[in-house]
Amino acid sequence: MEKEKLFEVKDLRISATNDDGEEVPIVKGVSFDIHKGEVVALIGESGSGKTTISLATLAYTKPGLHFAGGECQLFGKDVLTMPPLAQRELRGGNVAYLAQSAAATFNPAITINEQVTEAAVLHGRLSQQEANERAIELYHALELPDADRIGHRYPHQVSGGQLQRLMAAMALCGKPDLMVLDEPTTALDVTTQIEVLKASTKVIREENSAAVYVTHDLAVVAQVADHIVVLYSGEIMEQGSADQIINHPTHAYTKRLMEAVRPKPEAGQGVELTHEHHRDIDNIEVKGMTAGYGGIVDGEPVIPILKDINVSVKNGHVVGVIGESGCGKSTLARVMAGMLPPARGDIILDGKKLEGDLHDRKLEELQKVQFVFQMADTALNPKQLIGNIIGRPLEFYHGLKGKEKHAKVAEILEMVELPAAFANRYPMELSGGQKQRINMARSLAANPEVMLCDEVTSALDSIVGANVIKLLTALRDKTGVSFVFISHDLSTVASFADEIVVLYAGRVVEQGPTDEVLEPPFHPYTRLLISSVPELRIGWLEDTMKKREMAVGIARGVEITAKGCPFYNRCPLAIEATCELKTPPTLELEKGHQISCHLTLEQLQEAEAEAQKILLGYEKLGQEDPQVHVP
Repeated sequence: MEKEKLFEVKDLRISATNDDGEEVPIVKGVSFDIHKGEVVALIGESGSGKTTISLATLAYTKPGLHFAGGECQLFGKDVLTMPPLAQRELRGGNVAYLAQSAAATFNPAITINEQVTEAAVLHGRLSQQEANERAIELYHALELPDADRIGHRYPHQVSGGQLQRLMAAMALCGKPDLMVLDEPTTALDVTTQIEVLKASTKVIREENSAAVYVTHDLAVVAQVADHIVVLYSGEIMEQGSADQIINHPTHAYTKRLMEAVRPKPEAGQGVELTHEHHRDIDNIEVKGMTAGYGGIVDGEPVIPILKDINVSVKNGHVVGVIGESGCGKSTLARVMAGMLPPARGDIILDGKKLEGDLHDRKLEELQKVQFVFQMADTALNPKQLIGNIIGRPLEFYHGLKGKEKHAKVAEILEMVELPAAFANRYPMELSGGQKQRINMARSLAANPEVMLCDEVTSALDSIVGANVIKLLTALRDKTGVSFVFISHDLSTVASFADEIVVLYAGRVVEQGPTDEVLEPPFHPYTRLLISSVPELRIGWLEDTMKKREMAVGIARGVEITAKGCPFYNRCPLAIEATCELKTPPTLELEKGHQISCHLTLEQLQEAEAEAQKILLGYEKLGQEDPQVHVP
């Protein structure tokens, strides 16, 4: 039986008008249908028109754009020609929008429940009492902790993944006919991403509503979509069922998107070191470092984050630091940069101890260690020309001025594969990937020895992200700069890093050469991260969540503990009365590979062999994993 058609996009055309009064087409005759209980995914790289098309379902265009033709019909009524008051009722009533950033969506000064229920009450769809009851139902359905009381908290009192699910509750509260999900998992770590995907798709199916899912991540699309629309430059390249597009694509562009899907992290993916600058000596080192926030009392941070960290970066090497949100990755980079003085421990650059506070460091020490921030949008001054942004460190560190400075800016732009003419542009005139290149170019202008890259590809689409990684590899080979590459994306790190440091709750649980860390035996947390990377396979999410080990590991968040192993409450191999009480010893394996765990090497190898046996039997028989011990 065919599902009821809920929304129909017919020959939709959206245009902009340039300075000469000419019409520039942005969306060029797009058509697709959405049925009840169905998720339609719009996929394509940045600039393909995904978000612009999805916003048309709310009868909305961004400033500077206008509807040039076509229809968007909700139950047969064109929303584009509705009077303004009817469109107002549509937005948040019939059609709900979930933005990419939950943190930016919620008001930090208002409780969660007030914000979740507001639209449903405002549109008269529910009374406040009914909306409160509905919200609690949704908190349970979305598997949020302490569902009956979580609504009384403020946004900063819940994790990123929980906030993302609360945003879904906000959209669903008024029982909308259609939900527009705009990249809701892009900036989330892998375990949180699975949690949000599982909860959102479950509720959409149960409510028999429908969703438009905007993303560039095909592996995610494979888990949630019934129908896929592939877009490029405002046009549909191909559309069809999820099975057809993922397993039998016909268009060359769809195949190119498939190739850009990040591969499952495994040994042998790293880039070979071939450049002349590589030397096996420590460039920057962190020794016995403990750090946190809120000041230091009796040699201990008031809010502890990192504990007893030892990490070294060799000359010309890339060290990838991975872990979920809240593990302390960015804090580690901030300590290395001198933005956050450590409570204990040393930072050593080229054999010399650095002061903990950047204000106490010499100019040449500041010049040698540069930070590349995550969000280029907020890192670049919108009122400064690109030439001034890159020119500032050239002047500050190297005293370059006039023609010499302009020539060097052009050279650095060329180094990050951008034309010299970009020096006369402002950041707003650049795409996301181009802005990230400028962000890196500014750090490169200092001519550093070490670049601290904090999640620099997390908000970029797969193709642009892959290009940024290629650029970083080329820069390392040309200049010999060392990288500390912070990411929650294990696939990206595996393709780029020479060594990997796995952080969990402020402690190093595993580290070593990339190939060694990605080969068994694994620390149980490393194994959870590797198992959580979505595969480009329909049904992967369901198969993964049937494994009790994964379900428990994903459902519980990161907790920083004062004693014992912090992974204890999520670990399927935990030893009671040991793991929660005693600090785990460090197992020394081959080639500098280290694992911090109470289990012996033999026990870790046995656990891995058992997991593989279960996985093999599970794949053959389609059965659930046997129950494993969870403390």
